Amino acid sequence: MTNGTKGDGSYEDHVDRLRRQWALELPDLDTEPMAILGRAFRLSNLVRPSIEATFADFGLDRGEFDVIATLRRSGPPYRLTPTEMYSALMISSGGLTHRLDRLEKAGLIRREKSPRDGRSVLVALSEAGAALAEKAFRTDMASESSFLQALDGKEREALAVLLRKLIAGIENQQAQGEDENGG
Repeated sequence: MTNGTKGDGSYEDHVDRLRRQWALELPDLDTEPMAILGRAFRLSNLVRPSIEATFADFGLDRGEFDVIATLRRSGPPYRLTPTEMYSALMISSGGLTHRLDRLEKAGLIRREKSPRDGRSVLVALSEAGAALAEKAFRTDMASESSFLQALDGKEREALAVLLRKLIAGIENQQAQGEDENGG
């Protein structure tokens, strides 16, 4: 249908159109994974610009927000080692160093010597960094909530349960693969 709805009155989205095209071109191929994973990818692409704009309003890029948010949610005293940081953020140590340099210049974090080992460094969130992380996160959550208005509370809860189950299954599958490959 041209108005975006299917014959049964349900909405046809971008992924439905892609699957329909592939069904014509490769009718023997099951495109069911696109129904879920393709939509997850599409969803991420649709909301990313708004999330990035929210953080930009606070003078941050997504990576910088991730650093100060990781420190803020770690709880008092809002300090972590660089190893804990890049493990939590799943980025390289070099990528973290670049972010930390920018955040330190902005006065949002500081590097401190570890009281346990003077050779080690801790990354600490400044008061300004803590306040900014909280304000940006509150604004982001309000913005992201607006995207969920098409679903009622029970639908959101059911979707969250299903996504958690899917992600846990994928994470377990990948962890088993790493164990089998010695990683």
